[in-house]
Amino acid sequence: MYHKSVLLTPSVDALGIEDRRNGVFVDATFGGGGHSREILARLGEGGRLIVFDQDEDALKNVPEDKRITKIRSNFRFLENYIRYLGVGAVDGVIADLGVSSHQFDTAERGFSYRFDAQLDMRMNAMADLTAAQVVENYSVGDLAKILGDYGEVEGAGRVASAIASAREKRKIETTGDLKDALARFFTPQTERKFLGKVFQALRIEVNGEMRALEDLLQGCLNTLSDKGRLSVITYHSLEDRIVKNFLRSGKAAGTFEILAKKPILPSEEETEANPRSRSAKLRIGERTKN
Repeated sequence: MYHKSVLLTPSVDALGIEDRRNGVFVDATFGGGGHSREILARLGEGGRLIVFDQDEDALKNVPEDKRITKIRSNFRFLENYIRYLGVGAVDGVIADLGVSSHQFDTAERGFSYRFDAQLDMRMNAMADLTAAQVVENYSVGDLAKILGDYGEVEGAGRVASAIASAREKRKIETTGDLKDALARFFTPQTERKFLGKVFQALRIEVNGEMRALEDLLQGCLNTLSDKGRLSVITYHSLEDRIVKNFLRSGKAAGTFEILAKKPILPSEEETEANPRSRSAKLRIGERTKN
């Protein structure tokens, strides 16, 4: 399986498709296509689904359906493409911000410390910046900031200094090289948590994830129709904070109504069946036109 969709039913329910079966909806993170297929199952014959993914592997999963328009691009450009396609407004946007299981489990993509592979981590293989370039070229101060801000790594300064010391001796080109450089910071019991934070921080930097998310949300604000829905699944506190604050500021400005006061979490059954869903949070907003 390419990817097991998280919070599938509640996230698609949140779009309110039953009231707009012939409307226009956007899946900003196609991935394995689970959310898109569920949307298509609910759409009418006159409905339209626009799917985004910057990963060429993901777009190979797009089903043949005349209602689908597929776009290979970062979702930060959602507003530009909606305008380019001549769509006046969209009725709902769904975004599952997690890394796909395919990306984690494909060793050569370099997303996981479980495999010894090139430090890549690019979601878009055509992009220039790789994780290897970050660890090799960034200053100690910049590395510390990334590790602290994006990974919430304890002792980020010491970890950054250790990377700098290791790269003076030999290049850090693979996930194994990075693990060796940081071996003194974790034990077999703490390896998963520590390296998970480090790799998350590098991945976010390589893909500009926080800036892209802010652009996506602004694009949703500008393109959603009256009563249009926004359904966003996050996986770590940085993402969740951005989405939560966006919806709160929208509520204060009269541009969004928050439909779920607290984030919707996976059920125990889902987390048991799919452990990668454990940290997921779903937030839902509805656009209100002033």
